[in-house]
Amino acid sequence: MISVEQALEKILTYVDILEEEEKPILDCLGQVLAEDIYSSIDVPPLDNAAMDGYAVRSRDTRGASRESPRFLPVIGMVAAGSISERELELGTAIRIMTGAPIPKGTDSVVRFEDTDELLRRGSSISQQLPTEIGILCEAEAGLNIRRAGEDITKGSIVLSKGVVIRPSEVGVLASLGHSKVMVIRRPVMAILATGDELVDINQPLPLGKIYNSNTYSVAALVLRYGGIPRILGIALDSEDSLVAKLRQGLDADMLITTGGVSAGDYDVVKDILAKEGEIAFWTVRMKPEKPLAFGTIRGSSKAGIVRNIPHLGLPGNPVSSMVTFELFVRPAILKMMGKKNLAKPTIDAVLEDSVVNSDGRRILARAVVKEHDGKYFARLTGPQGSGILTSMSLANGLVIIPEDKEEVAAGDVVQVMMLDWSEE
Repeated sequence: MISVEQALEKILTYVDILEEEEKPILDCLGQVLAEDIYSSIDVPPLDNAAMDGYAVRSRDTRGASRESPRFLPVIGMVAAGSISERELELGTAIRIMTGAPIPKGTDSVVRFEDTDELLRRGSSISQQLPTEIGILCEAEAGLNIRRAGEDITKGSIVLSKGVVIRPSEVGVLASLGHSKVMVIRRPVMAILATGDELVDINQPLPLGKIYNSNTYSVAALVLRYGGIPRILGIALDSEDSLVAKLRQGLDADMLITTGGVSAGDYDVVKDILAKEGEIAFWTVRMKPEKPLAFGTIRGSSKAGIVRNIPHLGLPGNPVSSMVTFELFVRPAILKMMGKKNLAKPTIDAVLEDSVVNSDGRRILARAVVKEHDGKYFARLTGPQGSGILTSMSLANGLVIIPEDKEEVAAGDVVQVMMLDWSEE
């Protein structure tokens, strides 16, 4: 039996960063950028108005106040997306909308609220151009003007290779006119449930059978962390059935099975690993759950290249399969996607329950973590049996009880892995 750290280290040595692919920017959320992005333009491309108002020369507003306005004739108007055909002359103003390029000769923009336009027309802004405007404040040079290139300068690196694409990066790419971008592709994870007792969720439930929940919780986790789930269905507890199903997923980036990894007569996954590939390990010092088979199975890529495909045999108990996924499959997915931070965020919290560790394994107990007066408190979700799947739906963290800790009392400070917090 090996430690959690040894198991994870072993798994990560079997997976590598995947190839690059070009994709539309909206399809790249959560993926890692595979190229440096340079700008071929200035953003914004021209000096433009940061507010709706009037383009003026600041010298023409000297001494202006609400008590003593400076009146300027209005010689034109420029809307966003248009360029003024007129140059701003000394002692004049041009009406301008937000985002419109400022007319030549302008050095400041006075917003509508600092003119008498609203006083003249009431509370609404009219599209009719006034003949003159009263300026109610002094304007400094540069007021309400966004300079060309103040966000992005032409020729600069805007996004660096290795950046994780979020909505903000999508917006930056769009602002540069990029509709597609090169990213590290998402891993395809083939998922197979094993067990004569399992029934698909679309079928009637015979007496003595259970619905196949593991496939769907694991597939949801694959999606959550950026992978592409490929559901292979259910294999019976026989070598022929298991091998036939596994062969349907041998062009995936990783095979995930649930069930069939303990010491029972019908637990055949580790036997298949031994025959079809190799076993790296099959027990880990943790609770839930020590049976965890990892190795490789001989398969081929989509290009027909023979290779060894990493295979992780998760426990059949639903809580165990989800917890072991978080600890071992999730980091493998992130590594394959080119991400650097593979660890879930952890915090220190005051435990509100006592936990006994009777057999020297690392316990990961489901808990609800809340903050109060600057401290975190963790309360167990109730019974911790590995078949109580609702304990996972109630939890937002896993309390970590070390192997060498025989008991943790209520009030002790413990480390908690936060399930709902992003690695980023």
